[in-house]
Amino acid sequence: MTASFPRYFRRAEAAHYVRDSWGMPCSSKWLAKLAVVGGGPVYRKAGRFPLYAPADLDQWASSRLGTPRRSTSVEA
Repeated sequence: MTASFPRYFRRAEAAHYVRDSWGMPCSSKWLAKLAVVGGGPVYRKAGRFPLYAPADLDQWASSRLGTPRRSTSVEA
């Protein structure tokens, strides 16, 4: 029997996942900056490599979405 392990993405793969899954602009350099200044998705370290879980990327991307709007002139 094979154990099932969670899939983690390295930074470039994480950025690609966010772009493809959420349609949001995202780059590995931006994720690196957010890891320093804050505001990015949760990540773990394996040695010197940051690893991102898809569930953490989904939660972060979802939190970045604004409320639905019908006009650019009305604040939500």
